[in-house]
Amino acid sequence: QVQLVESGGGLVQPGGSLRLSCAASGFTFSSYWMYWVRQAPGKGLEWGSGISNGGGSTYYAASVKGRFTISRDNAKNRLYLQMNSLKSEDTAVYHCAGSLFRTSRTARSDYTYWGQGTQVTVSS
Repeated sequence: QVQLVESGGGLVQPGGSLRLSCAASGFTFSSYWMYWVRQAPGKGLEWGSGISNGGGSTYYAASVKGRFTISRDNAKNRLYLQMNSLKSEDTAVYHCAGSLFRTSRTARSDYTYWGQGTQVTVSS
């Protein structure tokens, strides 16, 4: 059974930091590009960051570049997102997702695997 389970979300003040984790199981994690895709309240999905299957390549949306860092540990089947300098506009449900290909698309159907998400709220 394939599972992607996110954790680490919560309430944080503007300027603060959070580290999200995504635990993967049921598939060959190291074969997949992995992504973080978020959905703010009342808005559509927004692609945020991606990392190659080996972890050697990363890329980011302009809205998070320089503040967020995506990483992975293939030995532990884990994906991470370190979020610094958080802003109110970062408030969203954060989903981890997997694809055999590099993509920056925002439809759930563009990803082979998709997690249920973890809520991040940035507010004072």
